[in-house]
Amino acid sequence: MDIFMIELDRYMMECTSRGLSQTTMRSYDQTLRLFQRYLREIYDVRDPAKVKKEHVSEYFTYVRSRGKYGALSNDDTAKINKLYKRNDYGIKVSETTIANYQRNINAFFNYLYTNKVIKKNPCVDVKKIKPVRKMKRLIPENELKLFFSSFDVSKFHEFRNWMIARLILDTGARIGELLETTPTDVDIRSNALLLRKTKNGKERIVYFSPKTGRNFSSWLEYRDRYTGSQYNFPSTRGAKMDIRNIETAFRKHSKIVGVEVQAHQLRDNFAKYYLLNGGDLATLSRILGHASPLVTQQIYLDFDTQEVGLKYQQHSPINKLNI
Repeated sequence: MDIFMIELDRYMMECTSRGLSQTTMRSYDQTLRLFQRYLREIYDVRDPAKVKKEHVSEYFTYVRSRGKYGALSNDDTAKINKLYKRNDYGIKVSETTIANYQRNINAFFNYLYTNKVIKKNPCVDVKKIKPVRKMKRLIPENELKLFFSSFDVSKFHEFRNWMIARLILDTGARIGELLETTPTDVDIRSNALLLRKTKNGKERIVYFSPKTGRNFSSWLEYRDRYTGSQYNFPSTRGAKMDIRNIETAFRKHSKIVGVEVQAHQLRDNFAKYYLLNGGDLATLSRILGHASPLVTQQIYLDFDTQEVGLKYQQHSPINKLNI
């Protein structure tokens, strides 16, 4: 009997009852199944009560040595998705990713400890992984123009992807949040969009510019001519789109024009441009749907010297005082 898998299923049910997003749930499930497989195959451990500190720390060493997609919870997954043919198969797993694995595994064992399934969380004494933070680049206007010009908006799928990219840059919304929206969530008059299914499970409203509002209205009219789907950004057959398909499309268009523009970069750039244009941190935190303003404060770490100087010039005390 694999007690680990029984407890994992219970944990995932508990996460579902807490209303966690599908993205978070998928991350927990994948991380823990990979770890479970490692424990079973390397140590023949099937009971979470028998997991030791050494098992956890050595697992991270194992992940580093195997590379990306090298440690799969199901070999069939690799075959079906042809992961062995990917250009990034086997490349080094980032320390940020491994730090996420550590958080997910620790959360699971905290749950087991709280529910008295185990006497001690084996992760407690494992050294916390602290990846070196890389400064996030502000995409210059000319590169954004190139990226958006690469979409052929006369085609359904490219117009849809172009509109999603524009909304991310103008609202800071996540791809998954936008893909869940329906026409009833849109208020063109107020230039507002209600996000019902968010990462933290709390509804929030984001606002877009009148320019984006005109684009959005045109897209919805165009969409209605082709599909009666309940979603704002459906597939050509009217079904809900998968986040990964949109991410793949963005990478494709970035490669076409020779610039690097990814979905998370558009969201990051929304935040940076918002602050550079005089927006305040508290409002930005609410717009982005961060659980804490402390998370939003990290954006300031991404300002380079020139951007700090620009922001200073906008708010210089002497410039604002008649002295």
